Amino acid sequence: MRPLELILQESAARHKHLCPRQVLGARMSLLAAEMLELELPRLDKRLLVIAETDGCTVDGIIAATGCHVGGRTLRILDFGKVAATFINTRTEETIRIVPRREARALSGDYAPAGRNQWEAMLIAYQVMPAPELFIVQHVSLITPLSKIMGRPAMKTVCEICKEEIINGREVMNGDSILCWACAGNGYYHFSTALHLPEDEPHSCSSLNSKLHMSL
Repeated sequence: MRPLELILQESAARHKHLCPRQVLGARMSLLAAEMLELELPRLDKRLLVIAETDGCTVDGIIAATGCHVGGRTLRILDFGKVAATFINTRTEETIRIVPRREARALSGDYAPAGRNQWEAMLIAYQVMPAPELFIVQHVSLITPLSKIMGRPAMKTVCEICKEEIINGREVMNGDSILCWACAGNGYYHFSTALHLPEDEPHSCSSLNSKLHMSL
């Protein structure tokens, strides 16, 4: 397990600076790994993280766990909460970690040299004992883990919009295969189709030549 200092350096490099929520994301990840008996960072799919916010906290989680969206080991459900659920995908043991509300007020006790509350939290969250910083709960997933992780080899086509659906994310409406948007669960409404400018035709050899010239 890498030390917290190195994890925070990596998180800060990604985020352009270090902030208290990155520390929370990193420390909740280290605590989860300890409780789930997993080494970090992960290079496999043994750990799945569901973060309940985007932004700073997630950078700390990524730096600590090695989980990321492209690897399909990190999911974002933006509930606006600095909280995350960690799942051992082999045993399906699942824990949710959220910071204690009183931790902010206690930060001054652990970082009396902090020039303001923000700086006190930044320092204190790195050293506060986990029981004073976090609430940890065993939770049960509403959606089965197998469905959350999906089926990477699966492909189908929505019968309404005709767009391809991957990873088994289709919705069945009777005998009809629909995407989430066409099933009424989308985040957008269709408006106007845009006409894209036509590119000049080019062959692969001419493209490779242009790339070679630019190197």
